[in-house]
Amino acid sequence: MPSRNNDEVKTDMVAEATVETEACGAVRKVAVIGTGSWGTAAAGLVAANADDVMIWARSAEVAAAINRDHMNPRHLTDYRLPAGVHATSDPAECVADAYVFAVPSSYLRDVSRKFADVIPADAPVVVLTKGIEPDTHRLMADVVADEIGHPERMAALSGPNHAEEICRGMVSAAVVASASQQVAETFQRLFVSPSFRVYASTDLKGVEVCAAVKNVIAIACGVAVGLGAGDNTLAVLMTRGLAEIGRISAATGGDPMTCMGLAGMGDLIATCTSRHSRNRTFGEAFVAGESLEAYENRTHMVVEGARAAESTLQVASEYGVECPITRAVHAILYEGADVSSAIDSLLDRTPRKEFYGIDDVQRA
Repeated sequence: MPSRNNDEVKTDMVAEATVETEACGAVRKVAVIGTGSWGTAAAGLVAANADDVMIWARSAEVAAAINRDHMNPRHLTDYRLPAGVHATSDPAECVADAYVFAVPSSYLRDVSRKFADVIPADAPVVVLTKGIEPDTHRLMADVVADEIGHPERMAALSGPNHAEEICRGMVSAAVVASASQQVAETFQRLFVSPSFRVYASTDLKGVEVCAAVKNVIAIACGVAVGLGAGDNTLAVLMTRGLAEIGRISAATGGDPMTCMGLAGMGDLIATCTSRHSRNRTFGEAFVAGESLEAYENRTHMVVEGARAAESTLQVASEYGVECPITRAVHAILYEGADVSSAIDSLLDRTPRKEFYGIDDVQRA
């Protein structure tokens, strides 16, 4: 068989990519809902693969500033958005081929409701928000689907993705999960770039459970660092935290193997160790005497792990899953427990089989 030169191979690759794009429908216009750090960085990412990106802001002033300066005045303030990104505070102006939701979990349902009459029934939707809704125990893609309908077109994207690094073009990666392979591949192409690798998955539930619970573990790591813990302690918290995530994922119908990937171990490492992590740094600030409210007011960021500590504990209790780290974080944040008592509650536990609770669920 004659050898083929590089130009021929590249031509075939471009042709294959074109066929795939046509099969799944080209995405020309994208609406990004939310102008926080991740929403801002996401708008920059998808702008490389779409003709027009409309980013929705709750504040008309923020939208006006983005349109005037091509910079977000509140988040990632030194990042210049691409020319194809525009902003609005009017949901009616956000008619698009695909949608990206990136608002805090506590606002997600209300914001989704604003777009129920705007989003076309066949438009794919990806959710970047991480969390579990209190009381309903709905995951974030479920919350959006409740309000806009057609859950079959929902996806979630997660991974070790600090916006501060992504907007600088530093190498990052994520997994996009959807029950629909076509939807997952649509967002895979929309987000991918030479510095942002995107992998596909069908385990939507597992990816979202990982995304929510790892924030709780990061608060525990921040508390440990604030108390002077060493690397060994952080490694213990992260690996035992990963086992905790695996038990919850398995109990709720997710694939425990997802925990080994970008949404699980990858995001856990970044969130538990990075100075960019609001959950980790909040844990440190909490030990130093700063309240949750004071921290969020000072940083203008939402500590998702603090909300997830409540909802995760509810879910774990519902399914009879042991979650000692989550329980300890909940105790110090909401039950008035002192930190030393919470630590003692972890150290007093008798060690068991390393992966207890995961293989049992799988066999059931």
